[in-house]
Amino acid sequence: MSFYSNFQSDKCPGSITGNPINGLTEKVCIQAEKIFDAAIKQTQIDNYSLVLTDLSPETPTYPLTFISARSTTAEATVTNLSVDRQVDKHCARVQATVSVPLEVLYTDANGVEGSATAIVSLNQDVLLYVPAPSIMPFTVQAVVSAVAPEGVFNPDTQGFTVSICATVILKIAMAVEILVPTYGYCAIPPAQEYSQEVCAGFFELPLYPQGRNGCPTGGCNK
Repeated sequence: MSFYSNFQSDKCPGSITGNPINGLTEKVCIQAEKIFDAAIKQTQIDNYSLVLTDLSPETPTYPLTFISARSTTAEATVTNLSVDRQVDKHCARVQATVSVPLEVLYTDANGVEGSATAIVSLNQDVLLYVPAPSIMPFTVQAVVSAVAPEGVFNPDTQGFTVSICATVILKIAMAVEILVPTYGYCAIPPAQEYSQEVCAGFFELPLYPQGRNGCPTGGCNK
């Protein structure tokens, strides 16, 4: 049985019964990612050790002087995931390690600017709503933004010890198909080409001079 069969209507299965309401024209099944729950957590972590990889230039002169570090993407990797449903509740204890890459900027002992990558891993332990068991599984996703405004060189690891400011959003998500009323397809307007119009002032000039021989119409003495 297709989802069309679920429409109790004497009209075409995909149509709105009767006259369109406020411009609604049909029912459409769309693919979407449903977010069942989400929570944000902001944390400051001091004395975090950054291990540098992919240095550029490859052979800097040590010691290094820290400039800054910032996450290069909002998509984090979720590992060590544990979802423990609470008794008689829709909530679950969600534990996970959330990791995101950083770009680290520095100068070496010769004043040469360089960059490297590092990974910051954050442990999360929160309560989130989780849907009832179903054939389609939900996933735990993480969006992260992290910066390290200050840090010092660690000669033992040849990396940096930094203070990190991190914002983590954990989400309970599932890919679903949802039936929604629609207004039909979008009308796409033609694109307007960009132009600096550098010749606008020139093109606005008259093709020929006004008047005769540089004098107003009718002569210079009039």
